[in-house]
Amino acid sequence: MKSLVLSGVVATLLVFSGCSSKDPVVDAQTQEVEAPAAQEVKAVETETVSSESSVISSGTDSLSMSDIEKQLTSVYFDFDKFNINADMQDKILNGATVANSAASAYSVKLEGNCDEWGSDEYNFALGLKRANAVKKALVAEGVDASRVAMVSYGESNPVCSDKTKDCWAQNRRVDFKLLP
Repeated sequence: MKSLVLSGVVATLLVFSGCSSKDPVVDAQTQEVEAPAAQEVKAVETETVSSESSVISSGTDSLSMSDIEKQLTSVYFDFDKFNINADMQDKILNGATVANSAASAYSVKLEGNCDEWGSDEYNFALGLKRANAVKKALVAEGVDASRVAMVSYGESNPVCSDKTKDCWAQNRRVDFKLLP
């Protein structure tokens, strides 16, 4: 009887102590994920692009990849959400403008990130949903979907490590990177 109980305990410990993986999840194929953000983004009327995109001028052909990346700003999300808020629309418009002009020779990688709340698996999935929401918004603004790749870093790529709400909010984001 003791060996049966001991075997059960050992089996339970093995199941619950499985190794978690912090490897980024790369979207090899463009799979559709239902995101209400796509409808919200399409519904928002496109106005003049913010001053962030006014940096783009006729001399963008001579800009380096890192100079162009500096024009792309992160899109931030609410806790446990992957829909794009209206206050982030200017960042989407700026990203689409840069992607279609200065960065037209490059592919765009969207890096989904999360705060430390939730399991590793949940955060990797949420990061991918956030990246996909931004991808759909960029495509709605005219960026070719084949030029956009997505990756999720979950909680493994924080920009802030303090234990505050403001810090956690900085980690709930999608970053833009350019690929040759």
